[in-house]
Amino acid sequence: MANDRKVKKLSPEEAAYIAGIIDGEGTISLTRKHRGEHRQLMVSISSTEKPLLKYVKKVIGAGRITNKCAYQANHTPSVTYAISNRQALAVLEQVQP
Repeated sequence: MANDRKVKKLSPEEAAYIAGIIDGEGTISLTRKHRGEHRQLMVSISSTEKPLLKYVKKVIGAGRITNKCAYQANHTPSVTYAISNRQALAVLEQVQP
């Protein structure tokens, strides 16, 4: 499963670029996947530009991309990149400076 991979070591330029994407388009949260579970660290980025999220996933080396539902016909189809738990922490440690 692609989500089980280790997070790659980012170059300073990659880390800065991904930090900007997270800051502009992303969310950092503590979420529960199921009721009663402990909260999990989650970093997600939503966009209508799938190639951008494919780049993020390729550079980071982990996480997954999913399609978001368009509830109205006039909404542009969008996708979300998400990474959680220790992998998310590893990304945040690299992009935080």
